[in-house]
Order: sequence, then structure tokens, then C-alpha cells
Amino acid sequence: PKQRALATACAAPMAAPAATSANAPKETVYVNNLSEKVNQEEMKKSLYAVFAPFGPIIDIVHFKSNKMRGQAFVVFRDVPAASSAVRQMQGFPFYDKPMKLDYAKAKSDATAKLDGSYLAKVREERTAKRRAEREERKAGAKKEKAAAPKAPREEAADAEMAA
Repeated sequence: PKQRALATACAAPMAAPAATSANAPKETVYVNNLSEKVNQEEMKKSLYAVFAPFGPIIDIVHFKSNKMRGQAFVVFRDVPAASSAVRQMQGFPFYDKPMKLDYAKAKSDATAKLDGSYLAKVREERTAKRRAEREERKAGAKKEKAAAPKAPREEAADAEMAA
């Protein structure tokens, strides 16, 4: 089964549809519509095998969390390699699912470290800000739930207790 999966993963690409990207070209390629049945290490190795012919790969980030499942980031050393990969691999059948590719919205930490613009403090601040926003949304949802109108039976019961 492993050999079949890798053969499927490394099969010749089909004619790719015209690549239209909402994001500006970057070294980092966002890969979506990945199989969720493949374990994390095998997925990273397979992604490396498929994308390595386009140029040097710095990093592959793949998570199995609910929020990030079926997604990965492939970080190339330069933009032309990433552009070539996006153009040629769009719709490529990878583990029996057509990959969807786009450029990442933001610069990856790996490329920022290479060009010297990586700031750990900025990342920590960004993480703290996102965490605070998430907590704020949770607190707002709890307040809305508490302030939601009561069912008619609950109102009647409250009125009887007050009397």
C-alpha cells in the first residue's frame, strides 16, 4: 500500500488549470485539499518528493490539528521555484485528491530567518494578540448566551418564584 500511495503521489501531473492566485508570489506555497488519512511524517516525505524537482526546499509545515488538517506549507529557497510549483502542480492528484495551491499570505518564519528579518519578539506578540482575541470572542459568546431571551416556561417559573 505504501508503494502504491507514493506512486500515486508522484505520478505525472495532469494538465493544470490556469493558476490564478489571490496572493502575491512568495517563496512559501500553501497546499490545500490534502488527504487526511496519511500520517504526518509520510505526508511530509511525499510532499518533499513531489516538490523537490522545482527547487531547493527549506521547510515543509504540515499539521494534523482540526483547524489545519488537509493543509500544508512548502517553503522554497526562491520565488521562481515556488511559482513554477504553483503553476505546474495545481490540480495534481496527490493521494487520490487534486491539490489546490496558492502563495502564502505572509512570509514564513523560515524565509524570514534566512533573510535576517525574523523577529521572535514580533511573533510572540502576534501570538499573544491572537490568543487575546480568541479569549475575547469566547467571552462575548458566553455573554450573548447568558443574555439570550428565556423560553416562556422559564419566564413563568421566574415570575412564580418572585411572587
